[in-house]
Amino acid sequence: MPHPGLSLGKKEDKLGIRASSTANIILEDCRVPLGNMLGERGMGFKIAMQTLDSGRLGIAAQALGIAQAALDCAADYAHKRTAFGAPIGKLQAIQFKLADMALAIESARLLTWKAALLRDAKKPFTKEAAMAKLAASEAATFVSHQAIQVLGGMGYVTDMPAERHYRDARITEIYEGTSEIQRLVIANGVLKEYQQ
Repeated sequence: MPHPGLSLGKKEDKLGIRASSTANIILEDCRVPLGNMLGERGMGFKIAMQTLDSGRLGIAAQALGIAQAALDCAADYAHKRTAFGAPIGKLQAIQFKLADMALAIESARLLTWKAALLRDAKKPFTKEAAMAKLAASEAATFVSHQAIQVLGGMGYVTDMPAERHYRDARITEIYEGTSEIQRLVIANGVLKEYQQ
């Protein structure tokens, strides 16, 4: 819907998550009717910050989906690809990679469920949301990297989904706060618990 003073910047060409458009929203001499204001005047930053916890849960879920898809791709390939007369999934090195991938995913999934349960119960979940987002996003990056290793050269070609998982995973460690920010949020929550 056109509005005077409101325009969009150029669409960015991104490394991953390409199905989602990214562009700047440009406000130049834009007047917004008072009835369209969200919250109270001067409270915009506080309102925006309050959305982060739920947003972090969403990013954790997205990262888990990427990680699970990467594991599914790697496990399927390990069953089907043969070397020296046997599936590569019989090799201990591949089995250890798959085990570590599954462990990272399940650990992050449980943290995500815990944060979601707290949110649904209307209890504080800032620390738990940060833990879920951190664990899931780092799991997505780790698992998608390991999937490429399992697939070998085939993991690097665009015909296989592994390279897309790898590209898509990377942003999950950045938006809704970087991994470093999540660690600060978690540490702040831990320190608050020990003050009481």
